[in-house]
Amino acid sequence: MPGMALRMDLTFDCADAERLAEFWKQALGYADEPPPAPFATRDEWVASFGPPEEDEGGGAWLHDPAGGGPRLSFLEVPERKTAKNRLHIDVRVGRSEDAWARVLTKAEELEAAGGRIDTIVDGHHVVMADPEGNEFCVAP
Repeated sequence: MPGMALRMDLTFDCADAERLAEFWKQALGYADEPPPAPFATRDEWVASFGPPEEDEGGGAWLHDPAGGGPRLSFLEVPERKTAKNRLHIDVRVGRSEDAWARVLTKAEELEAAGGRIDTIVDGHHVVMADPEGNEFCVAP
């Protein structure tokens, strides 16, 4: 379709969609995504697909209120995370004279929200993991 803009969503397989969505809302300033029209709630939308499969879990969906970032989907799956992510998110605080202090402040905020600081590369970035162990970085 010429002229049609493509968008990207990022989807996380997870054990607890609501908990992970709450963490990433704080990390990125995202908000819950409203259900697609004509549905009044996400539950109504999910029910439109028929009865869930036996191993099918819940989900949560977030969007960037400013419209710039990708939509995030969190889908509950029975399998646990077993290896390092092949793709990770970089949370950028913005370049400024106090950027490193802002990186450390954001890392501490996310640690208090249930994340884990793995490695601090002094003056450059902080490697972290979200509450389910998904690796990401906080950087200027």
